[in-house]
Amino acid sequence: MKDKIFELSQEFSAETHGSSHYDKEPIFVMGKNTNEYVPFSYIQKKIPEIKTIRDLLMNGFVYSSFDFLDTDHFKNWYLNQFSKKLLVKSYKSIDIFHFPDQKTIFDAVEVVNKQFDVLHKTFVLMNNKNLPVQLGEWYIKLIFGLKQVKTSSQRGFDFFDENEKKIEVKVQWGDKSSPKGVRIKKSLIELSDRTIVVYVAKSFMIRDILYLDSDFVLRKFSSKGHAVYLKDTDVSGYFFSKSDKHFDKVINKNSLMRFASPGFAMKLSGKF
Repeated sequence: MKDKIFELSQEFSAETHGSSHYDKEPIFVMGKNTNEYVPFSYIQKKIPEIKTIRDLLMNGFVYSSFDFLDTDHFKNWYLNQFSKKLLVKSYKSIDIFHFPDQKTIFDAVEVVNKQFDVLHKTFVLMNNKNLPVQLGEWYIKLIFGLKQVKTSSQRGFDFFDENEKKIEVKVQWGDKSSPKGVRIKKSLIELSDRTIVVYVAKSFMIRDILYLDSDFVLRKFSSKGHAVYLKDTDVSGYFFSKSDKHFDKVINKNSLMRFASPGFAMKLSGKF
């Protein structure tokens, strides 16, 4: 399916479409190259198997608002295709799908893991929060088919699922959780519909996932103060490794298995 879409993007990009209505499309799909795109409606017309956004997500594509990506490649392509500049006011109304090179990313994760291990053992790196957090968020975006949207919030972006439900994503990095539990700002949970916690091992692979309703988190685990602490002992029954309650929320099952740690993958084996 990916190759068919890549062919369509190449075909569409080979000609200009200044007199068409495609310049008003809200969704575009990137092809094999960053200078090739195709409107989603064009794909729906040419490939009957692709009916909804979910069909793209299930085939391994990920998407973000253009405002979040802000890529000049698309701006230049849009100008060449439609003989008009992409207006700033249109940034927030356009979504871009692309197909990540998972093999390259997987290979990079393995290299990073080895290099981080060296730097840890030589006491060069003591705090590596940034990379694990961003990688964990990318895992969740890919696995659950979330859209990443630029906002004016402190974090700078938000995640939304296919039903436009706001998702709070929290990354817990390390081979073991803190005895105090995973700390999440209560205000962020209150502003979201769902809360996902991804546990990323020091190998940079996923060791478990929690998928919870935010109202449930506030009702069951909230206490005085500005934060909620999710202790492993309190949420153990909700882990993906033990419960299949939210398996239906997984859009990209292959990616979940690909980036799962060996132990986590064994527990998930046969459940999908």
